[in-house]
Amino acid sequence: MDNKRFDRIFFKWRFVIATLLAAVMLFAGGCSKTGSNQATENLLQQYFEQNVLNRDFIVSNANDNGTDLTAQYNGYVFRLMKNTYFDGPMTAAKNGVTYTGTWTSNDDYGKLVINITQPSIPAGFTFINREWRFTKKAFPVMELAPWGSTDAKVLHMQRL
Repeated sequence: MDNKRFDRIFFKWRFVIATLLAAVMLFAGGCSKTGSNQATENLLQQYFEQNVLNRDFIVSNANDNGTDLTAQYNGYVFRLMKNTYFDGPMTAAKNGVTYTGTWTSNDDYGKLVINITQPSIPAGFTFINREWRFTKKAFPVMELAPWGSTDAKVLHMQRL
């Protein structure tokens, strides 16, 4: 094939070739982004596992619309255990009595749902049993506020 004929074919098909090259580059770029998301997810999981899971916490501040509820949680030690990175069993223990329940989180660990119910819901735990959002994760303290709400409720849990 002579050079002129090759140039004419290339000239006619340059748009198709450019489109194919753009698609290949876009696809290759998409793959690295997925890897980046996976790395971020792994870091969040490690951070949550190292700082929250299987650690003991106490309530250092519980405030419901200006009413200080902290004293009703004195002596309770809370623990979130791992089923998966996003859920598991949870306990609240005080003076040899252990209440059990569950916790769940979303994939970016911005939400924490607490549900302590067994053998019955302890008095005052209706405040804790709810969907929370993290307002600050400056361990040893988790600072929480109600998820999806602007209610003036605050829960701070300090790691022992």
